[in-house]
Amino acid sequence: MSGHNSMKPVVECLSLTKIFQDFWGRDKVLAVDNLDLDIRPGEVYGLLGPNGSGKTTTIKMLLGLLFPTSGAARVFGRPPTETAVKARIGFMPEESYLYRYLNAHETLDYYGRLFKLDGHERRRRTEQLIEMVGLRRAAKRPVGTYSKGMARRIGLAQALINDPDLLILDEPTTGLDPVGTRQIKDVIKTLGRRGKTVLLCSHLLADVEDVCDRVAIMYGGRRQALGSVGDLLEQRDATQITTSQLDGDTICRIREIVAKAGSEVVSVDHPTDRLEDMFLRVVGQAQRERLETSGAESTVGVSEFLSGDDQHKDSPSPVESLVQAGQRPEIEQPASTGSVEVVQQPRHDVLAGLTKGGDRSEDDPASQQPTEESPTELPDTREPDRMVLDRLIKPKPADKTQDPDSQD
Repeated sequence: MSGHNSMKPVVECLSLTKIFQDFWGRDKVLAVDNLDLDIRPGEVYGLLGPNGSGKTTTIKMLLGLLFPTSGAARVFGRPPTETAVKARIGFMPEESYLYRYLNAHETLDYYGRLFKLDGHERRRRTEQLIEMVGLRRAAKRPVGTYSKGMARRIGLAQALINDPDLLILDEPTTGLDPVGTRQIKDVIKTLGRRGKTVLLCSHLLADVEDVCDRVAIMYGGRRQALGSVGDLLEQRDATQITTSQLDGDTICRIREIVAKAGSEVVSVDHPTDRLEDMFLRVVGQAQRERLETSGAESTVGVSEFLSGDDQHKDSPSPVESLVQAGQRPEIEQPASTGSVEVVQQPRHDVLAGLTKGGDRSEDDPASQQPTEESPTELPDTREPDRMVLDRLIKPKPADKTQDPDSQD
């Protein structure tokens, strides 16, 4: 996470205002009121506020889903309604709108097609994202059977399928357990360090405190406070000193010293862990003991294509591409949760049988490849093949009676 003050903002709101009207065109709700904000490249920006404060309406205007009543919104210096701008944005809504009968692989493949990714890249990113969000064991299940926390995980994966420059997350940790919450926060921090810009909208203050560089607090459609997390939370009228264990006499002497300085010791207590940290230690110990779970798994880091370190890692050489192009693809079985496009391949087994006859080699892969119309183990067809060739090469002109065996 880093702030680039000299660079042009990724997101700008200039006196942004949105008023919802009733059926008669009368002003009914002032959702966003004269909002000014800017988000810098590589910054994780938190947008906070209670329900009804205008956070979601602001996000919808930044996505081009709502038009402002007045003012302007700019993303990458352009209006957010432009298609080229939308292609650089990843969005995770508060409720993940997923096709419930598709599994995780099919869901991410669908969104990859919307961004016109080729087949190889879609498969590569899908595998990496499923591993990243910890859904490897549940990847073949329909997403309609997922818990809300698992749906949030696949929702984050679909928001990242296009490797966006701007990631907008609306309540990303809602429904997640503490392990999943920590994973999502780790992913957000890692993306910020790698130069992605993240707009995080949440009412869970602990999440924003852990990951955001700057925070804006909204209420009544207006921005009420803005600053870095450290500046907003620092209590400048108090001083805190942390030491190792002290006995009672030492504490009394410290109180006397502080009193002579014209102040007082407000409290003396022991530091405590955060409940989240303690919970994660307990779960981490269980994972190290290799206890099984049927839910989502704990993962670390982000996918390779998001890190930018594998631009040429998975690209085959020209020779490998030619070899792969000449290989016969395996026949895919239709999945129960979605349709699979079946490409009809040439019947090389039939062609080889007609041309080679009884000299078919056992090492010939075409002769051993099962098809939808042939059993797994092909029967010995060498004699019938010679009979067919004999009839084709040496027909009997004197026999004019139709032979039922000749109609193959």
